[in-house]
Amino acid sequence: MVTVQNLTMRYGNRVLFQEINLKLDRNKRYGLIGANGAGKTTFLKILSGQINEYEGEVIIPAANKVGVLGQNQYAFEEFTIADAVLYGNKRLYDAIKEKEDLYINGDFEDEATNNRLAELETISVEEDPTYEYDVNIGKILENVGIPVDEHQNLMSTLDSADKFKVLLAQVLFPKPDVLFLDEPTNNLDIETISWLEHELQRHEGTMVVISHDRHFLNSVVTNILDVDYQKIREFTGNYDDWYIAANVLAKQMELDNAKKEKEKEQLEAFVRRFSANASKAKQATSRQKQLEKLVIEDIKPSSRRDPSIVFKAKRVMGDEALDVKNISHAYGDNQVLNDISFKVVPGEKIALIGGNGVGKTTLMKILMEEMKPVNGEIHWGATIESSYFPQDTADIIKSDGTLYDWLRAFDPKRDIAEIRNCLGRMLFNGEQQEKSVKSISGGEKHRMMLSKMMLEGGNFLLLDEPSNHLDLEAIVALGEALHEFKGNVICVSHDRELLDAFATRIIEIQADGTIIDFIGSYEEFAQERADGKL
Repeated sequence: MVTVQNLTMRYGNRVLFQEINLKLDRNKRYGLIGANGAGKTTFLKILSGQINEYEGEVIIPAANKVGVLGQNQYAFEEFTIADAVLYGNKRLYDAIKEKEDLYINGDFEDEATNNRLAELETISVEEDPTYEYDVNIGKILENVGIPVDEHQNLMSTLDSADKFKVLLAQVLFPKPDVLFLDEPTNNLDIETISWLEHELQRHEGTMVVISHDRHFLNSVVTNILDVDYQKIREFTGNYDDWYIAANVLAKQMELDNAKKEKEKEQLEAFVRRFSANASKAKQATSRQKQLEKLVIEDIKPSSRRDPSIVFKAKRVMGDEALDVKNISHAYGDNQVLNDISFKVVPGEKIALIGGNGVGKTTLMKILMEEMKPVNGEIHWGATIESSYFPQDTADIIKSDGTLYDWLRAFDPKRDIAEIRNCLGRMLFNGEQQEKSVKSISGGEKHRMMLSKMMLEGGNFLLLDEPSNHLDLEAIVALGEALHEFKGNVICVSHDRELLDAFATRIIEIQADGTIIDFIGSYEEFAQERADGKL
């Protein structure tokens, strides 16, 4: 379906990848992975024809319909929501709109008008044989969370998260033969991500997708394309298969001179640690069996470096952590929190989940006393020292100084080596620590915030969408760090693997502002929901 021949891409003297030869087959779904800046998005844009300046050749048969997830959320402001989706099939859209115009303004006594209508009808039948395009558009919009009574509203009436959902509906509507998706789960809630997974699992053509959502990749992809060492290597299997194989090979190389029994013990420990969750312990045996079957001779250990995230509380927690009593909040007539009460005991780690706009960030801001609720009270334990990761770091991470200066400003008396160590753990080496705060990316700001939290040493961590902008390696490291942390955690995230890595309790905010309070892992919560018990 897609053939890549001798592809080389350079930016000045920097080589992103060179002499790439790949054949991407029908009925295969490829996950494109690599460190931030490795060239994933560039490669996807080359495949989809958005970048044309490169050496080599990309061949997609002309008969194949290609779909590319749009990134400009404001490109269709004057379209109705339904028409923006219909535009995903440009040929059908143009035919329908021209027919509508001719029916209103055409001269039906003119033979040319009637001939043109016949031509347009032929195009419509070719693109929509069952005459159900409007029904199909309605269904897909409802599935991404846009209610039917809004489908004829203008795109300009939607917030940015819902605009992105419409773009997702737009690219899926025509059922393209070749599908290119860059971060399709951004701005989606867990239920919509789950729906998208099921849709993509049924895709019968060729698909290439970039995502930092490990659960999504594991559920959807059949193959991995790893951008590393200026190459793009293909691997059969999902992300976990690739991750284990690549890391086991690295471990084997490290242990070449060790005793066989010692090697066996360390490999088994690695598999257990990867699960990062007691509820997943049962998977360790099956993972070990997978290791025995994997063919890893051609897989090199990754050149990427994993961050080392370690949260250590400076103060021992007492008997009380947090008591939330009868919290209610509204924005005008929109009630987002409705008489919410829950108590957090020392050691609990909570995943705070719910659809977009239900009030998760509002509750986090209330807990941090950045916002006063309409009703209710928050009582923190006397020994609690909180540390907060806000959803928007832009207002916090700003300075005229360097990364080191910004972090040191929070605790000028702290040992210099400790400050540099916190930055180093998040992969800011000595030279990078002198970078200007103004020049760093969104992902670097998130790593800076994690450096700050490690330095603070709080015993109660509150994190609002911390995995946004982080690469897969950083998300895995964060999940392990939260799992190992001895204090309390409340974390908002749509990344199910992250939630399942640490959560011992799930609080879901419902559309009516009430909550479901579930004791157990996210995996157990999802199973209860699937069984109809929640």
